[in-house]
Amino acid sequence: MMIKEVRTVVFSPTGSTAALVTEAGERLAQTLGVPVSHDDFTLPRGQQAVRTYGPETLVVFGMPTYAGRIPNKALPFVQQLFQGHDTPAAALVTFGNRSYDSSLTELALELRSHGFHVLAAGAFATRHAFADIGMEHPTKADEALLAKLIAGTAALLKKGVCPEALIKGGAPVAPYYIPKGEDGQPAKFLKAKPRTDLSRCDHCGKCADVCPMGSISREHTEEVPGICIKCQACIVYCPQHAKYFDDPRFLSHKAMLEKNFQRTAASEIFLGV
Repeated sequence: MMIKEVRTVVFSPTGSTAALVTEAGERLAQTLGVPVSHDDFTLPRGQQAVRTYGPETLVVFGMPTYAGRIPNKALPFVQQLFQGHDTPAAALVTFGNRSYDSSLTELALELRSHGFHVLAAGAFATRHAFADIGMEHPTKADEALLAKLIAGTAALLKKGVCPEALIKGGAPVAPYYIPKGEDGQPAKFLKAKPRTDLSRCDHCGKCADVCPMGSISREHTEEVPGICIKCQACIVYCPQHAKYFDDPRFLSHKAMLEKNFQRTAASEIFLGV
């Protein structure tokens, strides 16, 4: 199979997924001796044009895990913006040290249904977006698995074969993970939105610029009239540290994660055979 280029494609509100996918794509391109380019559809400006890829492009496609699945508000972008034509692909997801559940399976199935051959797949543990867990990632074990995935993907392509990677033995996509609070009961915080410390905020508009849903008002940055997916981009990138969440159910879930998921989660890869 003649690969002439590597293209990375990523949705990554806080940057962890982008870092993984960029590294994987650049190392694969170096191994294969071809150029690499990068495509980011995190922000609204990248969520418009349809992209198509042929059999001579290797696509490295990355998404974060939200509630054990692909972020539901980003799923339509995956379904509508990307089309392969016998295009080899590596599907990658990140997860915040709890579990990736069905996110990798879901991503691979979506890619396959749109003309991609997913010959490699991997779920990599990262620091959680809002809970203080997973700060040790990437571990040496994570790095070794990424190296194995890159070598295995390159070897398959050099042999001219594109077998589909079997994820979790072919287990189906499971329902969304239901967040729990400290009391073990479901913590429902879908309507929670970030608050603004007006004593810190200088209304620079950075939070509006980095919101994947375009939900924060640029003129009145303390207002969030649109949907919030709890991605934490506005918090991570605010130069004044003025954004925060105070929803008690959200904070209870954060506390539960920090109590129960301090162990180092294992990353996992799958290669076509």
